[in-house]
Amino acid sequence: MPDPGQKKIVNRIRFIQGVLILILTGLGIKSFDIQILKADEYARRAENGYSRHLTIKGERGRILDRHWNKLGATLDALTVIADPLRIEAPVKTARALVPLLEMDVEDLVQKFSRNSRYALIAENISPDLALKVRALNLPGIYFQKSFKRFYPNRELAAQVLGFTGKEDVGLEGLEFKYNDVLEGHAVTIRVRRDGTGRILDIDRQKQAELRGNDIVLTLDKKIQLFTETALEETVLKHQAKSGMALVMRPATGELLAMAHYPRFNPNNYQEFDPALFRNRIVTDSFEPGSTLKVFTAAAALETGMAPSTIFFCENGRYRIGKYTVKDTHPHDWLTINHIIAYSSNIGAVKIAEKIGRQTLHDYLSRFGFGNTTQIDSPGETTGTLMPPERWTKIDTGAISFGQGISVSAIQLVSGISTIANNGQVMKPMLVKKIVSNTGEDLKVFHPTPVHQAVSPQTAARVKHMMALAVQENGTGTKAALAGYNVCGKTGTAQKVVQGQKGYAKNTYTSVFAGFAPLQNPQLAVLVVVDEPRNKYYGGDVAAPAFKNILAQSFNYLSIPPAAGSMVAAVTDQGESL
Repeated sequence: MPDPGQKKIVNRIRFIQGVLILILTGLGIKSFDIQILKADEYARRAENGYSRHLTIKGERGRILDRHWNKLGATLDALTVIADPLRIEAPVKTARALVPLLEMDVEDLVQKFSRNSRYALIAENISPDLALKVRALNLPGIYFQKSFKRFYPNRELAAQVLGFTGKEDVGLEGLEFKYNDVLEGHAVTIRVRRDGTGRILDIDRQKQAELRGNDIVLTLDKKIQLFTETALEETVLKHQAKSGMALVMRPATGELLAMAHYPRFNPNNYQEFDPALFRNRIVTDSFEPGSTLKVFTAAAALETGMAPSTIFFCENGRYRIGKYTVKDTHPHDWLTINHIIAYSSNIGAVKIAEKIGRQTLHDYLSRFGFGNTTQIDSPGETTGTLMPPERWTKIDTGAISFGQGISVSAIQLVSGISTIANNGQVMKPMLVKKIVSNTGEDLKVFHPTPVHQAVSPQTAARVKHMMALAVQENGTGTKAALAGYNVCGKTGTAQKVVQGQKGYAKNTYTSVFAGFAPLQNPQLAVLVVVDEPRNKYYGGDVAAPAFKNILAQSFNYLSIPPAAGSMVAAVTDQGESL
């Protein structure tokens, strides 16, 4: 008969065996469920635990000068990110970061308290600041590589280039105009994380492929520097409010320099007055003063007058209704040649009276005044050229010598270049080409003729008039450059009182516009100085800056002096002797 104690032990063993069988069966079923039936689901959970979707964006394309020197580029930077689920003490972590990142404690605490694995904290911080943040060794705080827009030449051509904002989107200048071209492309990818939540891999090759396109400008970095330096010296010397200067190739319309003063640094644009940001060469207009007389003269020649046609200049005072037009120096009889050389207001008025307001308006329009030039820069103004039917007799007279009309600097240098280019208007060029991130030309811009403003013969005669203005007894002698036949025209315009009728006393715009050499013009230069204080005549203020820019540019471009005498003599018939 079996022992009862032994039977008890056997039953207990069988019970335990049964329990174990049940457990193993359950584990087997669960394992089958996990590994077979729900394998894909659990794989996705595991993947989600150690990976996340991240939108990556290629770096912004470069802005380059005509010789491929970098004017605007992109640098690697660091962005501070957080994994809120790994931050053990949100308030303590926020207080540790606030002194370094200059952020609000409450905003940081709110970000750290989210039920999320990702929070953006600070973008594009400097390497030095990143080291300080890293040294805090804060749980849940990590770094992610990003990009930062950088302008290696600081203030150089800042108003032309513009800048980008926090989202790497162009806000001003060419950065704004060509934002769609320069901006990097964005895609969403899956990245892996380690046990601490740090991102392990980002496809750098993919980021390189997403880089934006480059734009190559017509600007020349060195000529831009010459121009900005000369302009700054002039503005400071004459305690002026501001200044602008341009250098253009007349035959092609290419702009080699577009300078402003005061300038700003686009790397930290937030520290500057926003009024400095716009490209005033394109967006702002001013009364050009006597520089407009060359276009009045061109209109006269096109209607059949000769350079030797004479006008009585009233010995310095000419009455038009209740208004009196004055000359700086009294003259009696002057040819059109000498009206330009001596810059006689009364002579210009007499020419305008002879040709009529409609003809004067038509030729000013043909030179581009009253219309945009279609330059590749945002916010271009048309200036102001009233319809001729609205001109009174005094309006016609005043417009003939550059008052009662407003022009932009780009219009004026384009008009002067038209004279230099045998009367043919060229569209101003600022961008040469668009290049892909693989180095292929996507779009190439070529010199674009617009129309023939005046005949080549008229243009040649006006060139000689402008050469007279730079010779002895002309108003632009301070623009003369040894070895070169320089053509130029001074302008001194009283400024209009803002919001009122009439002109402000002792407030002027000083202008000099011209080109050289006479026989084959290579460069046209315009200098505009706003509200100089100690002197205000264009020949005293702007002409020396013109000469400085021209001399340095000719030396840099290896444009040789003309053989023979310094400046060719010019007769009243407009022929060189």
